Amino acid sequence: MPSVFSDDREQEGDLSLVTRMTGHSVPGIALAGPPGASPHSAKPPAEGHSQLLQATCIPCLRASLLHPPSQQLWDGRRSCPCSHWVKEAETTDMTESSMKKLASTLLDAITDKDPLVQEQVCSALCSLGEARPVETLRACEEYLRQHDKLAHPYRAAVLRAMERVLSSRASELDKDTASTIILLASSEMTKTKDLVWDWQQAASGVLVAVGRQFISKVMEELLRRLHPGTLPHCAVLHTLASLSVANAFGVVPFLPSVLSSLLPVLGVAKQDTVRVAFCSALQRFSEGALEYLANLDRAPDPTVRKDAFATDIFSAYDVLFHQWLQSREAKLRLAVVEALGPMSHLLPSERLEEQLPKLLPGILALYKKHAETFYLSKSLGQILEAAVSVGSRTLETQLDALLAALHSQICVPVESSSPLVMSNQKEVLRCFTVLACSSPDRLLAFLLPRLDTSNERTRVGTLQVVRHVINSAAAQMEDKKPFILSSMRLPLLDTNSKVKRAVVQVISAMAHHGYLEQPGGEAMIEYIVQQCALPPEQEPEKPGPGSKDPKADSVRAISVRTLYLVSTTVDRMSHVLWPYLLQFLTPVRFTGALTPLCRSLVHLAQKRQEAGADAFLIQYDAHASLPSPYAVTGRLLVVSSSPYLGDGRGAAALRLLSVLHPNIHPLLGQHWETTVPLLLGYLDEHTEETLPQEEWEEKLLMFLRDTLAIISDNAWICQLSLELCRQLPCYDEAPQEKNFLYKCIGTTLGAASSKEVVRKHLQELLETARYQEEAEREGLACCFGICAISHLEDTLAQLEDFVRSEVFRKSIGILNIFKDRSENEVEKVKSALILCYGHVAARAPRELVLAKVESDILRNICQHFSTKVLGIKVETKDPALKLCLVQSVCMVSRAICSSTQAGSFHFTRKAELVAQMMEFIRAEPPDSLRTPIRKKAMLTCTYLVSVEPALDEQARADVIHGCLHSIMALLPEPKEEDGGCQKSLYLETLHALEDLLTSLLQRNMTPQGLQIMIEHLSPWIKSPRGHERARALGLSALLLRYFLEHLRVSALVPFHNLGLLIGLFSPRCADLWPATRQEAVDCVYSLLYLQLGYEGFSRDYRDDVAERLLSLKDGLVHPDPAILFHTCHSVGQIIAKRLPPDQLISLLLTMFEALGDPEKNCSRAATVMINCLLQERGGVLQEKVPEIVSVLRSKLQEAQGEHVLPAAQHSVYLLATQHCAAVVSSLLGSPLPLDSHTCMLWRALAVEPRLAAQVLGLLLEKMSRDVPFKESRAFLLGRTPDRVATLLPLSATCALFEVMSTPAAGPAVLELYPQLFVVLLLRVSCTVGVQLPRNLQAQERRGASPALATRNLEPCSSAVDTLRSMLLRSGSEDVVQRMDLEGGWELLRTSAGHEEGATRLARAMAEHAGPRLPLVLKTLACTHSSAYENQRVTTTAFLAELLNSNVANDLMLLDSLLESLAARQKDTCASVRRLVLRGLANLASGCPDKVRTHGPQLLTAMIGGLDDGDNPHSPVALEAMLGLARLVHLVESWDLRSGLLHVAIRIRPFFDSEKMEFRTASIRLFGHLNKVCHGDCEDVFLDQVVGGLAPLLLHLQDPQATVASACRFALRMCGPNLACEELSAAFQKHLQEGRALHFGEFLNTTCKHLMHHFPDLLGRLLTTCLFYFKSSWENVRAAAPLFTGKHHPLPHPHAARQPRLMPPLHRVPGAALGAQAAAAGGPGPAHCGAPDPAEGPGPRGADEGC
Repeated sequence: MPSVFSDDREQEGDLSLVTRMTGHSVPGIALAGPPGASPHSAKPPAEGHSQLLQATCIPCLRASLLHPPSQQLWDGRRSCPCSHWVKEAETTDMTESSMKKLASTLLDAITDKDPLVQEQVCSALCSLGEARPVETLRACEEYLRQHDKLAHPYRAAVLRAMERVLSSRASELDKDTASTIILLASSEMTKTKDLVWDWQQAASGVLVAVGRQFISKVMEELLRRLHPGTLPHCAVLHTLASLSVANAFGVVPFLPSVLSSLLPVLGVAKQDTVRVAFCSALQRFSEGALEYLANLDRAPDPTVRKDAFATDIFSAYDVLFHQWLQSREAKLRLAVVEALGPMSHLLPSERLEEQLPKLLPGILALYKKHAETFYLSKSLGQILEAAVSVGSRTLETQLDALLAALHSQICVPVESSSPLVMSNQKEVLRCFTVLACSSPDRLLAFLLPRLDTSNERTRVGTLQVVRHVINSAAAQMEDKKPFILSSMRLPLLDTNSKVKRAVVQVISAMAHHGYLEQPGGEAMIEYIVQQCALPPEQEPEKPGPGSKDPKADSVRAISVRTLYLVSTTVDRMSHVLWPYLLQFLTPVRFTGALTPLCRSLVHLAQKRQEAGADAFLIQYDAHASLPSPYAVTGRLLVVSSSPYLGDGRGAAALRLLSVLHPNIHPLLGQHWETTVPLLLGYLDEHTEETLPQEEWEEKLLMFLRDTLAIISDNAWICQLSLELCRQLPCYDEAPQEKNFLYKCIGTTLGAASSKEVVRKHLQELLETARYQEEAEREGLACCFGICAISHLEDTLAQLEDFVRSEVFRKSIGILNIFKDRSENEVEKVKSALILCYGHVAARAPRELVLAKVESDILRNICQHFSTKVLGIKVETKDPALKLCLVQSVCMVSRAICSSTQAGSFHFTRKAELVAQMMEFIRAEPPDSLRTPIRKKAMLTCTYLVSVEPALDEQARADVIHGCLHSIMALLPEPKEEDGGCQKSLYLETLHALEDLLTSLLQRNMTPQGLQIMIEHLSPWIKSPRGHERARALGLSALLLRYFLEHLRVSALVPFHNLGLLIGLFSPRCADLWPATRQEAVDCVYSLLYLQLGYEGFSRDYRDDVAERLLSLKDGLVHPDPAILFHTCHSVGQIIAKRLPPDQLISLLLTMFEALGDPEKNCSRAATVMINCLLQERGGVLQEKVPEIVSVLRSKLQEAQGEHVLPAAQHSVYLLATQHCAAVVSSLLGSPLPLDSHTCMLWRALAVEPRLAAQVLGLLLEKMSRDVPFKESRAFLLGRTPDRVATLLPLSATCALFEVMSTPAAGPAVLELYPQLFVVLLLRVSCTVGVQLPRNLQAQERRGASPALATRNLEPCSSAVDTLRSMLLRSGSEDVVQRMDLEGGWELLRTSAGHEEGATRLARAMAEHAGPRLPLVLKTLACTHSSAYENQRVTTTAFLAELLNSNVANDLMLLDSLLESLAARQKDTCASVRRLVLRGLANLASGCPDKVRTHGPQLLTAMIGGLDDGDNPHSPVALEAMLGLARLVHLVESWDLRSGLLHVAIRIRPFFDSEKMEFRTASIRLFGHLNKVCHGDCEDVFLDQVVGGLAPLLLHLQDPQATVASACRFALRMCGPNLACEELSAAFQKHLQEGRALHFGEFLNTTCKHLMHHFPDLLGRLLTTCLFYFKSSWENVRAAAPLFTGKHHPLPHPHAARQPRLMPPLHRVPGAALGAQAAAAGGPGPAHCGAPDPAEGPGPRGADEGC
C-alpha cells in the first residue's frame, strides 16, 4: 500500500483529517512512537519508526488513535498495521464492540475528499473483512442504513468494499446476514429510477457476489422487483444478466419465470438504454442456458431441454430482429446483433431454417454500416454454427454472399494497435472454418483463384484463409493437397514482403499437415531457404518496442523460425529434409541461410544418428545433387572464419561439421569431438567486437592442419586442395573469406606430399589470381608463405618460374597494349610477388631462411620493386607496391630477428633498407594518415634496428626525427563515427612508433640515451597543438616505463638529468587535454622511481610518497581549475620531497622556461610547482638566489600570460621569506630605471608585514651605507663640480617606493615610520641638485620603453615621491594633501625652494601627524652632525618650523627642540645658524607662554645673531632682527633692558641698508623696541629714539612700500616715548596703515611740533638730514631738503636785515656731510651714493616739498 506521507504537506493534511475525525488534536509528533503512546514519551523517530510511519495508511493511523492495538504489533514492523489488526482479529478474541468501533472508524473516514484516502479505507475494510467478514459486512450494512443521506459516491465505495469481501468470504455468511445484505443491495440498487451507474453497479455486484452462494434468496428478491406489465429497473436487468453468467446452474431454472415477466413488456421499452439492457440480458440468458445444456451432467436438473426456452427466445428474437434491429442507434443495433448470436442456438430448428434467408443478409448488410465489425463477425459465426448444427440447406444458397463478405473482411489491413480489429480477424477465420467443414469444395473454388491476383491485400488475405483452413479443417482438405500446392505457384514468385510472410506461414502449415511430402513440396522448402538467405539490408524496418503484431517480423526472421521449427518439431518432415537440405550449403546464393540451414541439419543429423548409422550415412551415389565431403568441409571451414556473420554462422557451421564427421572421413570422429567444442567455447568467450580475427583464423588453420595430419591420405588431401581451389571464384564478393580460403589452400598444399601437385596448384593460383584486389594479393601471399613451411624450395622455385614464364611475360605484353592502365596493373602483379616473398621469409623455417634472405628473397624483392630504363633505376610511385615492399621487408627483418642465429648474422643491406624506409616515411603527407605505409615502415625499422651492424648516431637521430615528424603532426585521433578502420590504422601506427622508439632506446639504456630520446620529443611536448602534446607525453611515458622496467644499475651513479626531465613533464599536469595530464603524472612517477633505482633501491620497492602520485591522477581528470591546480601543487610537494638537492636548481630553471609556454594552463602549473618547490626546498638555495631572480626577471619580460607575474611575485616572496637579504641584494642589482616587472617583484615583498618590515630595514641600510652622490671634476675651470648620484642609494630609493606603494606594506611602514621618514627626508635633502649618471640621462632623453616604469628617475624627485608614498602608506594622507595644496613637494625638489618645502612639510606634520613627531625627533637628533650641509639645513628647517606650532608644547617636545637647535647655533653653515634663530623665534607663535621662561636664552641667541660673521648683510643678522621683533613683546622687561641699547645701536646702521629686507626688519624692530619701552624708556634709549627720528621721517618716502610701512609703524611706536602728546597724536593721525599720506603737510605739522616742544634738538635733526642730501633714493634725497627747510627758525621782526647764518644747502660738499654724518652715527657715503638698481627709482612725490 503506498504511503500517504509522501511529503510534509500531505502529512499535515492527513493529521488534520485525523483531528477532524477524532475531535481532538494529535499532540506533538507522537506518530513517531507506537499508537497510543503518551505524547510526552514521544521520541525523535529513529530509522525503523520513520519507515513504519511512512508505511502506515491514514485509516490505520486514525484507527490507532481511537483504538490502539497492542504495543507489540508496532514493535519492529515495517508495514501498515492493517494486516496486524487483521491478524489480531483472527488470532485474538476481539469483542464485537471493538470490531464495530474499528469498522465504524474506517467507515467514517470514507467520506474524505482525498481519493487516495478513500482507496486506503476500502483496502482497510477489505482486510478487516477477510478476517471478520460477518461483523464487517454487518457494520457496513448498518452504516449505510443509518446514514441514509450519505452521498452516492461514498455509498458506492462502501458497496464495493462489501463486494470484495463477499467475493472471497460469501460462503461464511449465515442466511440472516445474507438476507440483510440482499435487501440492502436491492434497496441501494433501485433507490433511484435515474441511471447512476457507479452506485447501481456496486449494489448489483454485491447481489451477484451473494448470488453465488444464496441464489434462491437473490432471485427471490430480484423477481420481487419484476412487476407484470411494468418495465423493470435497468439495474435489475443488469443483475439478472450478470448472475446468469456467474451462476448459470442457479439462474437457468428461474429463466422461464424471468422470461415470462420480461417478454410481455418488450414492446413497451421505448428508450434505447432500456432496450440495450434487455438485449444484454437476453444475450446473457442465452449464454447461461447454453452453458447449462452443455453441462447437464453437472446440472442440478438434468431434464432441462432446449425446448423449454425455444418459444420464449423466439418471441424475443422476433422483437429484436424485426423491430429493434431497424433502429438508427448504432449501439442498439450492435447489442441486438450480439444477442442474436447465442439466441440462434436456442431457436427451434424449423424457425432457424425459416429465418436464415432474412437473418444472414440482415447481418451482412450491417458490415457496411459499422466500422467496428467484431460483434457482427462473432454473432455471424455463432449463427453459422447453429445453422450447420441443424443441417440447414438454406446455407448453401447464401454461401457466395457469405464468402464474399467474409473475404472482404479478412482482406482489411490489420492494425496492431486495434484489438477489436484483431479479434474481428479471428472471428472471420472462425466463420471460414465453419464453412470449410460444411462446404470445402465451394470454399476452395472461391479462394484459390484469388491467389493468382496481383492485389497485395487480396493475396495476403486469401493466404491467411488458406493457412487457417489447412490447420482447422485438415480432414476436409486431405484430398485437396495437390490442388492447393499447385495453386501456390504464383504466390511463390511475388516479391512483396507481406505476401512473402503469408506464403511462409502457409508453407509452415503445410509442413505440419503433410503437404510437403507431396510432389512439388521441394519447391516450398527451397522457397523457405531462399527467404532465409535474404540479406539483412533488404529487410523492412523492425517494429517499435511496443508492437505486439507478430506479422511485423521480417520475412527472413519468420522463415528462419519456420525452417527450424519444421526441422525440429515436425517428425514427418525428417525424411523430407535429410539430406535434401545439404545441397543448399555450397551455392553462393544461399550463403545468407547458412546459419539456419546448419542448425536444422544438425538437428536432423542427430535424429538420424539416433535412428542408426545406416540411416545417417549419406549415399552420395543415390543423391547426385548433394555436394561432396570435400566441398562441405571446405565450405563450412571457410565460412567459419567470419563466425559472427549471419547470426553466428561460424558456430553453426562448426557444429554441423562435427556432426557430419562420419560422412567426411571415418578417422575424424574422436579428434573433432574434442577440438570443435574448444573452438565453440572460444567463440562464446568473445563477441564480434572483441574477437581477435588473426588468432581465430590461426586456430581454424591449426584445426585443418591437425585434421589433415590425422587423415594422412595424400589422395584425399589433394582432392580437398582441388575442391578448395574450385571454390575460389565463389568468394569474389567476400574478400575476407577468400583470403582465409587461400590460407586453407596453403595449409592443404603444405600437408600434401606430392611436389608435382603442389607446384601445379601454385602455378594455377599465380595465373588465375585477381591481382587488382588487395585482399586477394594478401591471401595469395599467405598461401605461398604457409606452403613454404613444408616446401620452401618448391615455393621459391615456382615464384621464379612464374616470373620467367610466358604467362607472366604475355600478361605484361597484353597490358602494354593498354598504355593507360598497363603500369598500374603490372605493378599490382609485382606487388603480389613481393608480398609472396615476404610471407615466404616470415613463414619458412628459420634455419633455412637466413641463407636465402639476401641471395634469393631480397634480391627478387628489390628487382620487382624498381626497374631500369636505359640503365637508370626508376622507382615506382604506386602506393600499393610501396606498401607491399615495406611489408615484405618487415617480414624479412622480423624473420632475421627471430632466428636463433640473428646475433651472428651480418645484414649488409641494413643501412640501405633503413634509408629506403625513411624515404617512404618522409614521402607521406604529414597531416593525414591515408595508408599504412608509415606504420609498416616504422615497424620494419624497429626490426632492422635490432639487427647487426648497429646504426651510427646520425642515422639514429635521422630515424627518430623523421618518424616523430611523420606521426606527431597528424591531425587529432579520429573518432569512432569517423570510421573504425581509420582509428584502427592510427592506433596501430602509433604503436609502431612506440615500438621503434623503445627499440632505439634499448640500444642505449643510459641516462644519456634517455635524455637524447626526450630531447627529440621536447618540441612536441611544448607544441601549441593539444593532440601533438598528448602524443608526445604518451610516448615519453612509454619510454620512461620501458627504461624503468629494464633498468639495471651496477653501481650507485647519479641520475644527472632528473631535474631537467621532471621540469619538462611536470607542468603538463595541467594541460588542457585530460590524457596529457595523466601521462605527465606517469612520467613524473617513473622518473622518481628511476631516481630511487639509481640510489640503490630494488625494483619492487614502493615509496609511499611517490605512490601518492597515482592517487592524484583522479584529481587531474576534473576540469575545475581550482581542483586541477591544487592537484598540481600536491604533485609539486611530492617532487620536492624526493628530488635530490643537486637537481633542484636545474628543475627550477627548466620550470622557469615553462613560464613562457603557449599553453596557459601549463604555464600556470609551472608557477604553482615553482612556488611549491621554493616553499618546500627554498632553504638550500641561498647561493642560487641571484641566478633565480635574474632568470625570473628575464622570463617575466618574455612571458605573455597575465598569470605569470602574480606567480613570480609569489616566488620572490617565498625566496625572501628564507633569504631576504639575498633577494633584496639581487633585486637591487636590477638596471635602472626599473621595468614594470621588477617593480611588481619589489611589491611582492610587501605582502606580509613581517617580511615587509625586514625588506624596508634592509633597503634603509643599503641607502645609508653608500654616499648619496659623487662629485665629478668640472669640465671648465672655475665651475662648481657636478654632483652625480650613486646607483645603490638610487636603486634603494626606487625599491622603497615600490614596496611602500603596496597596501599590504602599511603595518611595516607604521612600524618603521621614524626611520623611514628621517632617512627619506635626508635623502631628499642630499639629492637636491644631484644629477643622474650619464648613461641613465641618455635613457631618460631617449624615453623609457613600454615595459619600464613611468616614474621620474631624477634623484631628488625620486626621493620626494618615495617620501610622499611613505606618508600615504602610513596613513598621513592629510599631510600629503596639505603639501599638495601648498606646493610643498615641488619646493622640496628645487634648490631655491627646498628650505621652504621642508618648512611646509614640518608645518603639515605638526598639524596632521603630531603623534608621530616624538619618535621622528628622536631619530633626527643624531643628524645634527651630518657631514652633508644640505641634510643639516633641511633638518634644522624642519625642527625650526615645529616650534611654530603648539604641538611642540603639547607633546612635551619643547625642551628637546630647543636643545637640538641650541646645539646647531655654532654650525659652520650660515643657513643652519639662520634657521636656528628662526626656530627660536617661532617659539613666539608656537608657545608664547614659554618665551618668558626661556627669555634670556632666546635674547642671547638673537643678539648673538646680530653680530654673526663679518658680513654686514648677513642673513643671520636679518633673521635675528626678525626674531627679536617677534620676541620682544613676550620676554621679561628686565631681560630686555640689559641688551636694549646694544640692539638699538646694532640695528641703527640697517636703517639705510641697500637691502630692503634689512631696512624693513631693522625699522620694524626699532618700532617694537619703542613699543615695549612705552612709559619706561631709559634716557640712553631715548637718545637712540631721537637719533633715529630723522631717518624714520625721511624713509617715509622710501621707494619700497614695506620700508615706508615699517617707518609708519616705528614712528607711531616712538611717539609715546617723546613725551609730546601733540606730536604723538599727529603720528597716530597721519601714519595709520592704509591711510594716504600727504608728506608735505605731515612734515610741516611734525616740524612745528618739534620746533615748539624740542627746540634743542633742531640742530641735531638738521645735521642728520644733511647726510641724506646725497641719498641714492631719489624720494629720500628730495625729502631731506624739505625736512631741513621746515625746521629753519621763524624770522624775528628784525631778522630780515640780518645775514644768513648758513650757506645754501645745495652747496654743502658731500664729503663733509659724509664725515659729519659718520661722526654723528648717521649714514655714511655708501648710503648717499647711487641707488641700488634693485631698489629702482624713487617715487615722483619725493620732489613735492622743494
